[in-house]
Amino acid sequence: MNLPNMLEAKKRDNLEVNNIDYKSTLLDKSLVGKKYFVRTYGCQMNEHDGERIKGVLSSEGMIETDSLEEADLVILNTCAIRENAHDKVFGFMGLIKKLKESKPDLLMGICGCMAQEESVVNEIMSKYKYVDFVFGTHNLDDMINVINTRIKTNKQNIEVYSNSNNVCEGIPEKRESKYTAWVDIILGCDKFCTYCIVPYTRGKQRSRRKEDIISDVEKLVKDGYKEVTLLGQNVNAYGKDLYPDYTLADLFRDVSKTGIPRIRFVTSHPWDFTDEMIDAISELPNVMPYVHLPIQSGSDRILKLMGRRYTKEEYLTLYNKIREKVKGVSITTDIIVGFPGETREDFSETLDIVNTCKFDGAFTFIFSPRENTPAALLEDNVSLEEKNERLHELNELVNKYSNESNQREVGKVVKCLVLGKSEKDESKYMGYTENNKLVNIVSDIDVTGEIVDVKIDEAKSFSLNGTRV
Repeated sequence: MNLPNMLEAKKRDNLEVNNIDYKSTLLDKSLVGKKYFVRTYGCQMNEHDGERIKGVLSSEGMIETDSLEEADLVILNTCAIRENAHDKVFGFMGLIKKLKESKPDLLMGICGCMAQEESVVNEIMSKYKYVDFVFGTHNLDDMINVINTRIKTNKQNIEVYSNSNNVCEGIPEKRESKYTAWVDIILGCDKFCTYCIVPYTRGKQRSRRKEDIISDVEKLVKDGYKEVTLLGQNVNAYGKDLYPDYTLADLFRDVSKTGIPRIRFVTSHPWDFTDEMIDAISELPNVMPYVHLPIQSGSDRILKLMGRRYTKEEYLTLYNKIREKVKGVSITTDIIVGFPGETREDFSETLDIVNTCKFDGAFTFIFSPRENTPAALLEDNVSLEEKNERLHELNELVNKYSNESNQREVGKVVKCLVLGKSEKDESKYMGYTENNKLVNIVSDIDVTGEIVDVKIDEAKSFSLNGTRV
């Protein structure tokens, strides 16, 4: 049994990264041919981890089910970024507890970022004895051994490592889409923004070898994929820990040569966003004109408390460079309201930067203190009522500019990658423009999986309506 330690998770060393290959492990025969249920919470990295969990279980003889009641094995792949993510997981665990009462052989495990939190694992050990196994973000490749040990010993098995120097290649994947795919390029994060738990739950920054990334994309091209998203907690830092002079801009150019029709990337930290990256995005036709660029606050005082390492003016300089150089670019952002000590004046500065940038969209959140992060120790003297009022005011402004951005698309003919039927209207298809705007498409033929020309007929705050040309 290995338990997480947040102090160990914070440490960074200069040891070289170990590139290891995935080794298959035979699943206990009691589960071969049985059904598994995986629920994933959180970011794109978690979603991709969920594809790997399913890939490993499927490769060892289990069958996926969408029905919790049919499952013989349940795994919750968790997120730790905000308190409501914790609450959702623990709430869902209650459903599984009831199910286990009528189905005693059901196995249930927790993994992902919550599993890396010392307090969460302590709580599971003391209050949630029915959780059969726990593994973390650093040993997904060893998941089968963790499950097998639980079955063999008939005891709760917890195997969580606080940090890692490993990058494991070749883990089986069961992708959710036939047309778009995630590809990790860098793991972990070394930024340590004061509010963020990710550096503790995902470990130190570790870039994958460029050859492995390019090989992954080449395979996706052969399999007919139309779009790849290059993933990382701080994707812009790619290569800094691995190469003396090979950066994300260089990787863009090499991935572009594979011929994949569309390339995207998330998530960017402004600190590492270079002019060379902007040039590559503007020059390469298959790097899509969409940038997610978190600002978090418009107040220099709050940005400093957040440990963001840039000022409002530095952010605006970068923002304007991207707008000027990348034709037709959409820029979205993240914003936190109610950070400890945020005054009305600080919040007004956030509104000012939204008015200046007129973002195409934004993900907005009320500050959620995460245990063991520096921001959790700051005095929080803003009431929840005030935070909610600020969030509402901010969202009204964000939605205004999102709508204005979408209205500018009306009448244009744009290229959309069609992903399937519209969730809200089965008579239409849904897809995304090059600058990542959602479009509901009228088409008299099934164009799923194709990149088609669409005339935009109508715009709303969060989506567009159009007709296939």
